[in-house]
Amino acid sequence: MADPSTYRPATGTIPESPGVYRFSDPRGRVIYVGKAKSLRQRLNSYFADLSGLHPRTRQMVTTAAKVEWTVVGTEVEALQLEYNWIKEYDPRFNVRYRDDKSYPVLAVTMHEEYPRLHVYRGPRRKGVRYFGPYAHAWAIRETLDLLLRVFPARTCSTGVFKRHGQIGRPCLLGYIDKCSAPCVGTVTADEHRDIVENFSDFLSGRTDRMVRQLEREMTEASENLEFERAARLRDDLGALRRALEKQAVVLGDGTDADVVAFAEDELEAAVQVFHVRGGRVRGQRGWVIDKVEPTDTEQLVERFVSQFYGEQHALAGAADDAAQPVPKEILVPVLPSDTPALERWLTGLRGSRVGIRVPQRGDKRDLAATVARNAKEAFAQHKLRRAGDLTARSAALQEIQENLELDQAPLRIECIDISHVQGTNVVASLVVFEDGLPRKSEYRRFEIREAAAEGDVASIAEVVRRRFRRYLAETADEPAPTEGSGEVAPGDTVRTGIDPETGRPKKFAYPPNLLVVDGAKPQVDAAAAELAGLGITDVAVCGLAKRLEEVWLPDDTDPVILSRTSEGLYLLQRIRDEAHRFAITYHRQRRSQGMTASALDGVPGLGPARKQALLKHFGSVRKVRAADVDEIAGVPGFGRRTAESVVAALHAGTEGEKA
Repeated sequence: MADPSTYRPATGTIPESPGVYRFSDPRGRVIYVGKAKSLRQRLNSYFADLSGLHPRTRQMVTTAAKVEWTVVGTEVEALQLEYNWIKEYDPRFNVRYRDDKSYPVLAVTMHEEYPRLHVYRGPRRKGVRYFGPYAHAWAIRETLDLLLRVFPARTCSTGVFKRHGQIGRPCLLGYIDKCSAPCVGTVTADEHRDIVENFSDFLSGRTDRMVRQLEREMTEASENLEFERAARLRDDLGALRRALEKQAVVLGDGTDADVVAFAEDELEAAVQVFHVRGGRVRGQRGWVIDKVEPTDTEQLVERFVSQFYGEQHALAGAADDAAQPVPKEILVPVLPSDTPALERWLTGLRGSRVGIRVPQRGDKRDLAATVARNAKEAFAQHKLRRAGDLTARSAALQEIQENLELDQAPLRIECIDISHVQGTNVVASLVVFEDGLPRKSEYRRFEIREAAAEGDVASIAEVVRRRFRRYLAETADEPAPTEGSGEVAPGDTVRTGIDPETGRPKKFAYPPNLLVVDGAKPQVDAAAAELAGLGITDVAVCGLAKRLEEVWLPDDTDPVILSRTSEGLYLLQRIRDEAHRFAITYHRQRRSQGMTASALDGVPGLGPARKQALLKHFGSVRKVRAADVDEIAGVPGFGRRTAESVVAALHAGTEGEKA
């Protein structure tokens, strides 16, 4: 634990100007980023008496070893710089209002020739329109099922679409009129795109025009004695109205707005956001975040607006330009102190005027009260779950520390598992858990090179050797800063693990407190021997044997037996099972790649792009083999020399098969 006084800037050196500051740990990793109107006033507050600091603030300043700052000219510049630094460094003590991709949305693939409607979770992609997010996937499917009657657009995957095009028969949805069956040419690409555009217009809020159009067509059909068509239009109209009932009007003026509410205590806060488009609630999001320092609702609003809309604008930039993540109006419980600066920044993101308001009366105030009730309910549910989670995780880490006789609780645990089928496609996984929770961004996969034929023990040794060689290489000794930085004296060397070009942590820069291997004594001894050979003495090693769930330690002749009801054993099992899942997934991927090997693999000058172009042009390897040099050379991107190489390779393979 560092003493904040060891890295406190000298009195009078901190400017009183506005700016952005960042705290770093002894390895140079940025752990907190903040902004202030007066850097001197804000930073001095961190170096007050530790006993009087907020618990999370106290943990942050005792973890840090250095503080730096950048002076800016305006509050808008400070907002932008703070957002960019948080996005770049991902500081562990900062609140991140991430789109964690757990919320399902309705995606419309406008970039395809025949756009597809489908439920989607994941990062935003260019050329795709998104509607939502929705609280539940079933809510999207229910609405989609109603609307497909009126807008019979394609919902099938690419494989299903191509297969039905080849057999010349539509799928079941095509027969029951919930798909216009573009796969078999029932409608043209332009007609199908019109259907999708109408569907998108309806979900975008332009509903009245659709309803009036259907009513007019129904009346005309009835007057022309086309009763079957009139009945079908009547049913379509009923389906539209039922879909509209599920999206009741909450703002009568048709406003595009986001309504934000908070529920909080001293340590945490729950955030709820209702996305209102065209006067109707189109989606809902919710988070629970930790407070790093004493934070009131005004500061929560400021940080939410800057981080959430900055993140959403970045995501929309990678998706369809028509998707506008910043609404015209943001309704909040209290106005932040720098509201004008936030409004100018949001206006720049949107390209038109954005207002931040506190609703005072009418529908907007009623809706804000509803969102606030949702936030309080979410916070109460989180407290119930969190109490159990924190207790169980703390107990598990403490039990592991006591049973394995570790110096400290293993806050970072890494686990290695090997996967193969009878010694083929041997791969390994390395998963990382921090504070008892998986940190998937730091998972790693290995293809076993040297020890593939020697068994699991040798494979474990190879992975440990490669992983910790990388650790030593990436944290090579570097001169320490000239100024004091906590535990490191000037002139000493320190392992930073920070890439000097990008300023980001390197992939293998942080060692675990505990390394777990899937196996018993042989695997554990092999891993411990590799660590000893590399001179690493501060990483504990254990193994978890599957059959009896015994925990093995290096050089011990008998295993450590943990109770079957032990939280520590349960955590080790979770980590081992996660490593196994990750390894088996990679193994299956490698095996499937081997099964789909093509005769075109290995042809000189034929990379993946040219191979794909060749197969797309001819349709199959058999047809490529039947083509001559001139036909292959006629494919865009191919020259005569490459075409001759392809013909020679394919014909050589044929002669070898005949022989």
